[in-house]
Amino acid sequence: MFFRPDRRRFLRTTGGALAASTLGLTGCAERRVYTDVDKAALVAQRQEEARRAGKGPFGVQRFQGYRGLAELPWYELAANGSLRLADDSVPSSIDFHCHLGMSLLLAPKMDLARPSDRVRHLLDCDENDPGCPLDLDIYINGNFTPEQVDTLPTVTITQGLWGNAIVDTHTIPNLLREMDSVRVTNSVLLPIVFDLPFGDDVEGDWREGIEATDTADRLWLGTSVHPGDRRGPEKLEQAAARGARVVKLHPTMQAFHPDDDSAMQLYEAAERLGLVIFFHGGRAGVEPESRQEYALPRHYEAAVANFPNVPFVMGHGGARDAKGMLDLAVHYDNVWLGIHGQGVTWLDEMIRRTGGERLLFGTDWPWYHLAATQAKVLIVTRDPGRAEIRHAILRGNAERLLALSS
Repeated sequence: MFFRPDRRRFLRTTGGALAASTLGLTGCAERRVYTDVDKAALVAQRQEEARRAGKGPFGVQRFQGYRGLAELPWYELAANGSLRLADDSVPSSIDFHCHLGMSLLLAPKMDLARPSDRVRHLLDCDENDPGCPLDLDIYINGNFTPEQVDTLPTVTITQGLWGNAIVDTHTIPNLLREMDSVRVTNSVLLPIVFDLPFGDDVEGDWREGIEATDTADRLWLGTSVHPGDRRGPEKLEQAAARGARVVKLHPTMQAFHPDDDSAMQLYEAAERLGLVIFFHGGRAGVEPESRQEYALPRHYEAAVANFPNVPFVMGHGGARDAKGMLDLAVHYDNVWLGIHGQGVTWLDEMIRRTGGERLLFGTDWPWYHLAATQAKVLIVTRDPGRAEIRHAILRGNAERLLALSS
């Protein structure tokens, strides 16, 4: 049992049960400081991951690009050279972490109904032939060079000013084509509100795209609000009335601590409305250092401890702070973990400590190919004794979670 003090005062004085014992937290002032210890932990995680890559229970899992996953027994290359899932015994999937292209600020509205020859993923391992080295035993961002990662701000800035040819491929037909190729039946689309002065209605744009393509049966649209918006609870009520069941909150992009008072108001609304909160969880290591402190695991405990009836999904399994997020999931049964990004050795650890419960398949498309995450699930559940866990991660857990919010 964990101490659940009065809402909005949790961690203000005690530091919280798990945070104080596991994450080294003592009080509010210390909690808000991004310490040298925090920074060193991120460096150490990268070093330890690189040292252990390929030495875990699944050995070396390195491929040449996303297309290189055709070397695995479940995949093959189609006649046009695209990757496809060829093993009919693999359960169909629900992708619980997906996006479309965004039209922001001055950029002209995207044509989300327009197909193109191929998807240009934001971190594209198939841009060249042969593709980039793809190691499935490290956090996925570690596969890309600093030069590749450094292009992301340019893509973001140009997309906000006049549009971008890469983002223009992140459309509904292109997503559906990739979903069909690896047997993903449904995707939960997670918009983000950036609190821009104008041109900040990603959810509305995506809703129009779904209506125009008549794809609501396959693409399930979530919602987002900014914790600094005083009308946030009211907007959640409106979104729930439209049918939204999942709320995306992104501490590093939206610049808030998950245990801020303003965020607590949103959790109260989510509890009342039966909504799922989907956090970007943990530091990915590619965000500006000035934003990393918002996503430290110690900032999430107040939410999950004070709102036990609200399911909280930690996207990316906590990214490079995966251990802290897994500790939360083990101690709090309303914490769910998205598995996107984690390497096969750590995914195996997640399964061992949770029994496969509350783990959700998600791909973060269009940042990466859908199969980059799916392949890891298949590798880690290859043992016939894990057949039920494979189904649960790829589909069953998502169905159970959505049933809780219906």
